[in-house]
Amino acid sequence: MKIIIRILANSLAILIADRLISGFIFEGSLVNLLIAGVAIAFFNGFIRPIVQFISLPITVLTLGLFYIIINIAILVLAVSFVPSVMINGFWSAFWGVIIISLTNGLISFFIKKNATNN
Repeated sequence: MKIIIRILANSLAILIADRLISGFIFEGSLVNLLIAGVAIAFFNGFIRPIVQFISLPITVLTLGLFYIIINIAILVLAVSFVPSVMINGFWSAFWGVIIISLTNGLISFFIKKNATNN
């Protein structure tokens, strides 16, 4: 259930980024959107932890700022496998990461809040 919510959150974040960021482009159907959400969830779930562990010394030296670069690289890598999503430039990827992180964070917050109220 958690992975389905994460995929839907990523798909929603892609739509929001497409509307707000000029260099973040989504052109496709609902199926393409879900495929993009799966790709981002997969790379965030399996590849990002490995890269974070390997780059831990650099992340510590930069006081965590390198973590943003890792997230941008993972996003660009994930959407490179999805032809319906294009990211043009560093700043588009940067703001895309911010939107995806905020969307996932808000959805996780509300799900946890509802789970504790029940």
